[in-house]
Amino acid sequence: MKPNRLSILILSVLFSGQVLADVKYQIDLVKPEHHIAQVSVTFPEVKTTDFKVNLPVWRTGKYQVLPLADGVRLFSAKDNQGHELPWKRTASGEWQVALTQPTSVTVSYQLYANELGQRVRHIDASHAYLDASGVFMYSPQFRSEPVSVQLNVPETWQSYSGMASGTPAHSFIAQNYDVLIDSPIETGVSTHKQFSANGKNYELVFWGDGNYDADKVVKDLTALSGQAKAIWDDYPFDRYVYMVHATSGASGATEHVNSTVIQLPRFSFRERKDYLRFISTASHEFIHTWNVKAYRPAGLVPYDYQHENMTELLWMAEGSTSYFQGQLLLRAGVMTPKEFLEDLAKRVEKNQLNPGRETQSVAEASAGEWSSTGGDYAINHSVNIYSEGYLTSLALDFSLLQDTKLMHSYRDVHRRLYQDHRVPKGYGVSDVQHILKDLSGKDYAPWWQANVNSPMSLDFPALLSQAGLAMSYGKDSKVEAFAGMTLSSAHGSLVLDQVLRNGPAWRAGIVAGDEVLAINGLKVTAVGFDKRIKDFKTGDSIEVTLFSNDKIKQVKLTLGEQQSGKLVLKGDAKATKQQKAFFKAWLGIDWPFDNKGELVSKAND
Repeated sequence: MKPNRLSILILSVLFSGQVLADVKYQIDLVKPEHHIAQVSVTFPEVKTTDFKVNLPVWRTGKYQVLPLADGVRLFSAKDNQGHELPWKRTASGEWQVALTQPTSVTVSYQLYANELGQRVRHIDASHAYLDASGVFMYSPQFRSEPVSVQLNVPETWQSYSGMASGTPAHSFIAQNYDVLIDSPIETGVSTHKQFSANGKNYELVFWGDGNYDADKVVKDLTALSGQAKAIWDDYPFDRYVYMVHATSGASGATEHVNSTVIQLPRFSFRERKDYLRFISTASHEFIHTWNVKAYRPAGLVPYDYQHENMTELLWMAEGSTSYFQGQLLLRAGVMTPKEFLEDLAKRVEKNQLNPGRETQSVAEASAGEWSSTGGDYAINHSVNIYSEGYLTSLALDFSLLQDTKLMHSYRDVHRRLYQDHRVPKGYGVSDVQHILKDLSGKDYAPWWQANVNSPMSLDFPALLSQAGLAMSYGKDSKVEAFAGMTLSSAHGSLVLDQVLRNGPAWRAGIVAGDEVLAINGLKVTAVGFDKRIKDFKTGDSIEVTLFSNDKIKQVKLTLGEQQSGKLVLKGDAKATKQQKAFFKAWLGIDWPFDNKGELVSKAND
């Protein structure tokens, strides 16, 4: 039955932002120079005697508990007559308001926002970046209700968000709190660009001065957008906002359901290596719009904002996203084959220098991400869900290509996850294994046990040779002395930051935190430390003088060996048609090497 004009009118009114805005947020930013704002939220009529409001204890995209509530002061609650309501703090991110009769409730509080690097909240005289997880409280009983946000900002500011704009200016509306918390707001003085690609609308917002070229970024993001078809059938959004912060030092990025925020030091955009870092991050966050936002592990569905959300599949959420980011840029012609292979080589080399790969599985690292702190213990006994997840994805991709005679790849796994396990459904290990079996006809449970549930050990030369790639350290490479210890990143420091497990320094009894004073009785400086080690030969014994727990310690260290230079991936001059076909099925570009294995040109899809 077709709807009549009256029913259409009624529906349009019911679904207008003003009618649906049952939970109303307001934030006053008219004096932002001291990083302080005033926030209020009005909830509809509450009929219970105890009313709970929360501020999340973590934000999406960063799987760690954060002290977000520490920025809240001067909390108050009032009824619909403006009378004060009694309240008490019941948890780190929870306030409980007492009611004697049904009433709407307005909660107000002062917010301190000077946490740019965490990408949660930052307010100053030029802008405000507002991620709802660290800004806007919610009530569990109204979490699914529509919301509106009204900003009171300086006159010259402009406001942007992935949410729909409301009325008046500087206001936004969302279907519920889950959309609000995944739709950050950037307001202030900024550079703004709009563009379209593949029938979708995009916005690019740069806050802060820097050496970026916004027009070049638009061109490359347009090319990137079209390559999503290599993995997924459609787009989970109609409009997407790239928010970029050119900062004085903060860096990082966070994905959201309809937008992303990317932070880099302001002069880190022009040099090619810097630009590749930026555009690769943009690709990573763009891919997250599918992988993590549109579909994600069941342990993250729905988000529990007050507790850790446990899953052994974070490596798929993050590491697989890292795995695909360069591939889409390569297909788009934004990254060259040389640049792609250099990035892959760095990842392989880093893996081989990480003792933790022998200890921890990628599944265990995923579950342990919430308590991961990094440092010396981490590199010796842990793996990273991003880097190890990338290589696990590579191994799984190659296995699937081999088992299906190049008919299916790891891209097909993610296409199926998007088709069959979109939020709010979620997916588990058995779902992934079912897809793998359906694509290959093979039971992947043994593979999973050996490479995901157990520490993964890859034969990289044999693995990459399937795609016709050969590993080497170059013609000028040579064997050099190796101590297995690195200094702190602090300028001029001689304190050891890392001592690699089972390396020469480790076996000699040197530990992280020791301060190096001399080698063979001669003073050593931070600047000359690495060169001093290279003065010796593999197998030489040297005497190292240190401060250890404020006491002089002398140890004899027998130097090991390492290859000088950097790992290089080249085409095998004798690559077969099958290897070249594997290469194309893997990356989507033609074989880019000449008959000597040298890259000949920039390949494009």
